[in-house]
Amino acid sequence: MPLQPAPFTYPDVGATAGEFPAGYHHFRLRLRIGSGRALFDQAAEQILAYRIQHGTGVFQHATTPTAQPGTELTVRLGLGPIGVTAPCRVVYILDTPTRRGFAYGTLPGHPLRGEELFAVEYDPADDSVHGIIAAFSNPGTWYTRLGAPIVRLIQRWFARRYIETLRPR
Repeated sequence: MPLQPAPFTYPDVGATAGEFPAGYHHFRLRLRIGSGRALFDQAAEQILAYRIQHGTGVFQHATTPTAQPGTELTVRLGLGPIGVTAPCRVVYILDTPTRRGFAYGTLPGHPLRGEELFAVEYDPADDSVHGIIAAFSNPGTWYTRLGAPIVRLIQRWFARRYIETLRPR
């Protein structure tokens, strides 16, 4: 008999696809990375292959080479031997003509409880391409509760770094 996957650590699974639920810290960052349909397609491919996590040095492991609903992955935040491993599971894939990406939710052992969206958006009106990081979360451990203001700063810093990995070089 196969093992059941670990449950998500929050009840609002999939909520990054719409209106964020009340009772969480909400975060959204949308930055222009360039223009053109080719850039949009390339950035979407990078996101789905976890290259933004690789590019910021936090990627540890994923059960599939590209994001798919149910994929489990871990990221690791920290320096050297001091760090925190954060298990997550892909909740959904975003795949429309103008928005692509994926969202993952937190699993037991993650220092936060919530969901994060990694996406790219194409605006055909002006040919612009934007990277998007959006999340809702609450502290999941005593140390993230104690350090909540610092955790939020780190979250914003990583979001900018994630989007920077999408910019053409």
